[in-house]
Amino acid sequence: MHFTLMFYESPEDFAARKDPAKQQEYLAGWSHYVHALLESGVVVSGFGLHAPETAATVLRRNGEMVVEDGPFSETKEQIGGLFVIDVPNLETALEWAARGPVNAVEVRENLPPMK
Repeated sequence: MHFTLMFYESPEDFAARKDPAKQQEYLAGWSHYVHALLESGVVVSGFGLHAPETAATVLRRNGEMVVEDGPFSETKEQIGGLFVIDVPNLETALEWAARGPVNAVEVRENLPPMK
């Protein structure tokens, strides 16, 4: 079964990525987690995302597609990255999510590929 783990990060987490005083600690947490995932053999794919302010959002308004700068959501935490993992069940996916170096991880089972 494939599950997607979506890692939510705060504005402070995104800032730590570039802050010389905090970057090493930030990356160390991710490094241990990513290595554990890769060594386990469960990773199908995964990647980090640039900060939300680099986003563009395409919205349908009155039948027209409109592009806006920035993320659609006005929440404090945004998706910082994701992994698709291949594990036997939801319980195992939740265990991997709980090991992540963030405070919030959304876990969803993937739909089967369309044929």
